[in-house]
Amino acid sequence: MSTAVLKTEVRLFRREPGALFWILLFPTLLLVILGSIPSFRQHQADLGGLRTVDVYVPVAVLLGLIVGGLQSMPQTLTGYRERGILRRTATTPVRPNTLLSAQMLVYGGASLASALLVLVVGRLGFDVPVPKQGFGYALALLLAVLVALALGSVVSALSRTTKIAGAIGSAVFFPSMFCAGVWAPVQTMPHVLARIVGCTPFGAAAQALNQAAAGHWPGWSHLGVLVVWILLLTGAARRWFRWE
Repeated sequence: MSTAVLKTEVRLFRREPGALFWILLFPTLLLVILGSIPSFRQHQADLGGLRTVDVYVPVAVLLGLIVGGLQSMPQTLTGYRERGILRRTATTPVRPNTLLSAQMLVYGGASLASALLVLVVGRLGFDVPVPKQGFGYALALLLAVLVALALGSVVSALSRTTKIAGAIGSAVFFPSMFCAGVWAPVQTMPHVLARIVGCTPFGAAAQALNQAAAGHWPGWSHLGVLVVWILLLTGAARRWFRWE
């Protein structure tokens, strides 16, 4: 039964052109635009010899996660609650938990697909090196996906309507993009600001991905920050989430 629910959610997701574009294509499109700027393909001393396009690959990777977790998933789940779908589901053999799990798998899988597309286009289009610490990069990416889904679940839990979900999601969305380095990569931030940003979910994820891309094992402090946020946000979502 859970497989059938997952297949249904995948079909519904594929029918949403907005979600497909913003999660799967927009991060890669942003990377292509930035990589097309000649100065962004030149090595910079203040970036440790890296190019701007190099440091924006992890940023683009996180952007897909943030869009999927904070914008798309809460809107869908809140819409289900608002229209009574979750309440009606509770009276069938399909439990609401099954539907929630399917949603997380769909948006988590879409986020990972977006990250893979960014890495491939970065490598083939702009000769961005593949992450030198592959296992560490994969671990940091997985934790980043989980923290995005957990944060999105909290947004869903706090939202009674899709309008409220959109408002709360947007309020969290823009600070999350800043911490991920969309406007200024973490490498260019002042030391104190970088330390503060490193305590946030996506700031820690950005720094962990940067370290793994450079060939180092992600700092345990950054991985620890991600794990703590996952536990806190998951606990909050379980406490506040309502099916009706």
